Amino acid sequence: MIVTAVTVYVKVEHIKDFIEATRKNHEASVKEPGNMRFDVLQCKDEPGRFLLYEAYESEAASKAHKDTSHYLLWRETVEPWMTRPRQGVAHSVVYPTERSMW
Repeated sequence: MIVTAVTVYVKVEHIKDFIEATRKNHEASVKEPGNMRFDVLQCKDEPGRFLLYEAYESEAASKAHKDTSHYLLWRETVEPWMTRPRQGVAHSVVYPTERSMW
């Protein structure tokens, strides 16, 4: 399993727009082959800061996500609303070790 944590900083005036665009991306992403989880989190203390937690079965499934039409539309739509470039950091899962626990 590969998990990517993506931090996105959004201009205050576009927070609602970002949430709506990201909802649409989330709804399509969770239907992708190999998707295990796609969480959208908003920072409690800094409402313009978001964390996208994306879990895929494999590197190939994670890469395929970046080629989907819904992701490309999301990326193009939300980019002007960001205060800085988004930062995605890929992680390998240490625990849980059993797939049934994912």
